[in-house]
Amino acid sequence: MPPSSDLTARDLESVWHPLAQHRDFAAAPPRAIVEANGVTVTDSEGRQLIDGVAGIWCVNVGYGREELADVAREQMARLPFVAGMMIHEPAARLASKILDRMGIAGRVFFANSGSEANEIAFKVARQYHAQTGAPERHKIIGRYRGYHGNTLGALSASGQGERKRGYGPFAPGFLHIDAPDPYRVFHDTALQLERTIEREGPTTIAAFIMEPIIAGGGVLIPPDDYLPRVREICDRHGVLLILDEVVTGFGRTGDYYAHQRAGVLPDLMTLGKGIASGYQPLAAMVAKQEIFEAFHGAPGDGVHLRHVNTYGGHPVATAVGLRNLEIIEREGLVERAAKTGDALLTRLHALEEHPQVGEVRGRGLLIGIELVEDSASRTPLSEAATMKVVARCAQEGLIVGRTTNTSAGLSNVIILAPPFVLSDDEADRLAAALETAVQEELRA
Repeated sequence: MPPSSDLTARDLESVWHPLAQHRDFAAAPPRAIVEANGVTVTDSEGRQLIDGVAGIWCVNVGYGREELADVAREQMARLPFVAGMMIHEPAARLASKILDRMGIAGRVFFANSGSEANEIAFKVARQYHAQTGAPERHKIIGRYRGYHGNTLGALSASGQGERKRGYGPFAPGFLHIDAPDPYRVFHDTALQLERTIEREGPTTIAAFIMEPIIAGGGVLIPPDDYLPRVREICDRHGVLLILDEVVTGFGRTGDYYAHQRAGVLPDLMTLGKGIASGYQPLAAMVAKQEIFEAFHGAPGDGVHLRHVNTYGGHPVATAVGLRNLEIIEREGLVERAAKTGDALLTRLHALEEHPQVGEVRGRGLLIGIELVEDSASRTPLSEAATMKVVARCAQEGLIVGRTTNTSAGLSNVIILAPPFVLSDDEADRLAAALETAVQEELRA
């Protein structure tokens, strides 16, 4: 491995990093990570840090799982590639497991990323209506502060203005409503959905897409009755419900799928990130059986789904994904995420005594800490001040996330989403680092 200075020089000369201004990178380059194990990453200077965001919300089973590396090697040696039109064992078994844990009959379409999974869902929703007698149903409603991906259609559905700036015009037919955010939004957002459907004309709406808990937009947790009400509204108006569980799926919120706590089922669901714990690029779109059957027809009549990708359902990726889910079940990691998350959230609620901590909220191992100028006004803390807290966390040995390039003026939420294997001792160290950063970097 090149020395750290050489590695950094090569990177600065050749790599274009996401969500980063590169002009001054040479003066303050990104941290170079060289290895990782469990919940800890090690940089090129030998410093170890707790990864409080599991990579990008994805390394759920933790780093250094040789079992997953062995599965990948074995699958590469046996069968490294299969075209998606053919059958292979890992994809078939993984799809079956995904459906079994949902408790439905349906089909799974594999993709490479959450962005692509959502693109597939939009295509399916529009084509479904076109083939069931309602071709005018083409509009898709998303929510402000929600995020569904970086491709043009997925970005059009997203409600994060900072991520979208400079990339318009966007795909037509996408609308937005407010997301439930009990800290900042005080009107009935489920009722807003219904009124939007009615004003646009119910026969023009194809689908409503939502994250059960908005993740990157600030860890926004809806009231308990929100999702059941949304399901009823969609049913009454013939609108498909797409649940984006790219972040929340496979245990992140302490439930296998986050929607299961509400006792509802989606028509379409998208998955990613934790499906393979970041060990392979893998995602999926799930359709219930009724949706799938609308694509049945005679050969040549054109009613089949015409989306295709080269690497979707890749045998190595699906083999790793299958073993990853087996690890989650075998080690009880969903239950562990719920227990550890509850304990961590209870401790972090004490931060709300600080005048610049507006709210600590979370479910499972998905936690947001909203920083404000003062608790009375709830004015969001500036990005510069929030970044001081993030930087201090790193000094204390903890990597945290924050709302970055999401909605203007709302880059003030610190985000925690550590691997599910976080031990009690590591949770204590994580909390202590965050407490120190808040108490010493924000004015008392």
